Amino acid sequence: MLKTLKTDFRIIFDRDPAARNWLEVLVCYPGLQAILLHRFAHWLHALGLPFVPRLISHFSRFFTGIEIHPGAVLGQGVFIDHGMGIVIGETAIVGDFSLIYQGVTLGGTGKETGKRHPTVGENVVIGAGAKVLGNIQLGNNVRVGAGSVVLRDVPSDCTIVGVPGRIVYREGAKDPLDHAHLPDSEAQAIRYLMDRIESLEQEVQALRQSPTNGQLPVTQTSECCHLKDKAIEQFLDGVTFSENA
Repeated sequence: MLKTLKTDFRIIFDRDPAARNWLEVLVCYPGLQAILLHRFAHWLHALGLPFVPRLISHFSRFFTGIEIHPGAVLGQGVFIDHGMGIVIGETAIVGDFSLIYQGVTLGGTGKETGKRHPTVGENVVIGAGAKVLGNIQLGNNVRVGAGSVVLRDVPSDCTIVGVPGRIVYREGAKDPLDHAHLPDSEAQAIRYLMDRIESLEQEVQALRQSPTNGQLPVTQTSECCHLKDKAIEQFLDGVTFSENA
C-alpha cells in the first residue's frame, strides 16, 4: 500500500508540468486527494464494513468534486488531472498509470447487476468530458479523445474519438497528451461523401449529353473511389477508418 501511495504521488510530477513542489501537490491537487481517500474507502469496503466507505466517498466528492465508488479498483500511478465532475462506478477497474481528465464518466448503461462498469487497461488516457459506459474493455495504451462516448470494446494501442466513439488510429501514439492532433473522422467521412456526390453529378451530366442510341457511356470507377466508399461504409457501421491505418 505504501508503495502504491508513493507511485500515486510521484506520477504527478511526470505527467503535470505545473507540479512544482511536494507541498503544493499534496495540498492543492484534488485528484491526488480523491485517490488517497478512495484507497482508504476501498480498503474498508473490501473488509465488508457498511456505510463508512460510502460516507468517505461522499466526503471526498464534496471536497474534491470527484466521485469514486468505494468498490471501484484503481491501479497504481493513476493520475486524475484537475478532476472536477469525474464519476467512477462501483465495478469499474482502472489500470496502472492511466490518466483521467476532468468530466470523465466510467459508468453503467442501466440497472444491470454484477459487472456493469468499464475495465480500463494500463497507460490509458481518457480526455476531458469523455464517457465510457457499460461493461466494456479498453485495452492498454488506448487514447480516448475529449468529449467522446465509448460504448464498445477498444483493442490495445488504439485512439478513439467521436459520438459514438470510433477508432481512428490503430498504432498507438508517442505523446499521450497530444489531443490537438487527433483526426476528425466525421469531417473525413463528410468530405468523402461530397467527393462521391460530385463524381455522381459528373456521371449524370455525361448521361444527359450522351447520344440517344440506347447505349450508355462506360464510366470508369477509380480505385480511389472504391477506397473512399469503403471508408464511408465503415464509418456508418461504427467500425471506423484511418488514413494512417
